[in-house]
Amino acid sequence: MQEPSNDIIQLVSHALTVKEVEDLRQRLAEEIDILIANDFLRLVRILYRLDISEKKLKKVLEETGGKNAAATIADMIIERQLQKIRSREAFKKGNDDIPDEEKW
Repeated sequence: MQEPSNDIIQLVSHALTVKEVEDLRQRLAEEIDILIANDFLRLVRILYRLDISEKKLKKVLEETGGKNAAATIADMIIERQLQKIRSREAFKKGNDDIPDEEKW
């Protein structure tokens, strides 16, 4: 089995359809469960690398009473990755009006 950290990042990067997102959520939750049980420090490093807000995560986990923490974390990972994609797309569109001689 590949390291969960690599699986998580690759899974998020390639989900496109609603069904794929649901499958992704399930697989992420499974990988996160493994990390919670076996290597919590690695999970923390992954969340940091993915730029998941620790403060927001703690708040959400407190609100849910910690029930199904892996699914909650998976949802936050997916949402954060989607935010990054939207941001990149907005940035790409915003650069169209720059004259060619001024582009890097």
